[in-house]
Amino acid sequence: MIFTKNSSGLIIRFDDISENMKWEFMERCESLFDKYKIKPVLGVIPNNQDIELKKYPKKENFWEKVKSWENKGWTIAMHGYSHVYDNETDKKDFFGYGGKSEFFGHSLEEQKRRLGKGIKIFKKNNINIKTFFAPNHTYDETTFTALKQSGINEVIDGYGLLPYTYKEIKFIPQLFYKTVMLPIGIQSTQLHINYWNEKDFKKFEKFIVNNHKKIYSYNEVIKFVNDNYVFKIINIIIEKILKLKRIFT
Repeated sequence: MIFTKNSSGLIIRFDDISENMKWEFMERCESLFDKYKIKPVLGVIPNNQDIELKKYPKKENFWEKVKSWENKGWTIAMHGYSHVYDNETDKKDFFGYGGKSEFFGHSLEEQKRRLGKGIKIFKKNNINIKTFFAPNHTYDETTFTALKQSGINEVIDGYGLLPYTYKEIKFIPQLFYKTVMLPIGIQSTQLHINYWNEKDFKKFEKFIVNNHKKIYSYNEVIKFVNDNYVFKIINIIIEKILKLKRIFT
């Protein structure tokens, strides 16, 4: 059976976690997660050089804070290396998002160099990294080779209703830019708290209160990997629909 009564829900994924953030909202989210026993995925930029992100307040002892989250059972993901875009995809990136990229179009050696430098920073701070998602969702086939050769075999991005495998990498789908609880399927959110205002936080808080029983941890979700033939067809259909939607919006 492809779906069961338990195979519906999502994980909470926060993007752009770095020293410079809207820390007030992060602290309020942490209290909310603790209250409802939610273990989110935090996409940490190991060496943030993004000029726009650096405008936000800086957290002292940032890596101690990241370690404290990991100690709670939260999943720390690697979100790029510096979050600086230096290539244009022309919509030729793997998932067809288009826009600029930190990884797409670079050589295998360069992509591995960036991944290696990022992994080194996490190791220096005693943080375990097993999953990755690229800034702006932009990858090429070389990115996946670089990830595997760097010891990372899990990515939070892609199309589908359940986690799946492609070229020995496990993918957890990330379909929408907002919190959506589908009636079937397991996916990830994509949330940027740096863009939030009070109204956004209240909306997120309400979503958590109403749906916390269907919010899973990363370790729970990765077990739902399903490479059933019928499921692969469903993934292809979803991919085509969402790509068409982006073309006309």
